[in-house]
Amino acid sequence: MIRLASLIEQFGKAFIQQYSDRLLPSHLKAIERMKQCRSSYSPKMLVQCQACEHQEFIPHSCGHRNCPQCQHYESQQWIEKQLKKQLPVTYFMLTFTLPAEFRPLAWQHQRLIYGLLFDCVWQTVKRFTKQDKKLGGMPGATAVLHTHSRALDFHPHVHLLIPAASVDMKKREWRKKEEKYLFNHKALATMFRAKFLHALVQQGFTLPVCYPKKWVVNCRQMGGGKNALIYLGKYLYRGVISENNILSCHQGLVTFQYQDSETKKMKRRTVSGVHFLWLVFQHILPRGFRRARDYGFLHPNSHKLRLLLFYLLKFDPLRWIPVKAPRPQKSCRCCGGDMVIVQTNIRASDLVIQLCPT
Repeated sequence: MIRLASLIEQFGKAFIQQYSDRLLPSHLKAIERMKQCRSSYSPKMLVQCQACEHQEFIPHSCGHRNCPQCQHYESQQWIEKQLKKQLPVTYFMLTFTLPAEFRPLAWQHQRLIYGLLFDCVWQTVKRFTKQDKKLGGMPGATAVLHTHSRALDFHPHVHLLIPAASVDMKKREWRKKEEKYLFNHKALATMFRAKFLHALVQQGFTLPVCYPKKWVVNCRQMGGGKNALIYLGKYLYRGVISENNILSCHQGLVTFQYQDSETKKMKRRTVSGVHFLWLVFQHILPRGFRRARDYGFLHPNSHKLRLLLFYLLKFDPLRWIPVKAPRPQKSCRCCGGDMVIVQTNIRASDLVIQLCPT
């Protein structure tokens, strides 16, 4: 396994020089933090064994949400939080893809375009649900923005996980659709296209000279939704690539593997070390932008409504959620006991003083 921090150390300066005109402040901050993640450059923490009192200095993790070494516990927390909202209905995954002709515009105005993408996706699904004969109410949905393809190219799209159910607030009814089919994907794409183009014009943007008349929206049945949530949580934290998939770094070239979305077979891609860093860091979003959003009766403000639904449906989602595992602890190398943190954020200068007191 090759660590991303070591690749940043090796190619970071050349990367910043070559891509300086494209890098955002969020990119530079991520590079600096990930470079120090659990390395000799990072601050240390002092841990002590509860049994034998053995002490040890270990490096801090960077804690950046895009770091492949960090945020595993936070990812599990998000998945468990979403599982607590599950309802006893069939779930569908809708994927709305931004055409290639609009990707340069999305890159130049990320915060605005991504926001419009979320809004248009939700407005499209909300209208289809309200007009559906069997649903005819307010839907609930969890949306996650992905900006990468499996090969790490820039490919903005939104995954929307939606239960095949709705709430009619006027008639106070809970409705669900027990079919393998939710909405027509071609009709979804047509409405999404119209709403997104209208939103761009409203914001004063000039549309590309040529863009496709037919856009792509994929609709798949996902059973109870658990596996889909695990998939979405996988890329919500810990970046766009696992360090286990970085296969080699030789003579300035980095080779990584990914799963082809069509054949499901593993493929390899070899690029220069500098370009590999660009493939990874181009997917870091502007500071403060929320990659995951809940809507409708899955929104945090609808907590009381969900409790009422659980009561009326006699359904307890907590029964199907594994017992929450505590944050993993470091074991003592001497006796195997649990290590506890005594002091954090010890800088190199302070460490010298502690190891060599006058």
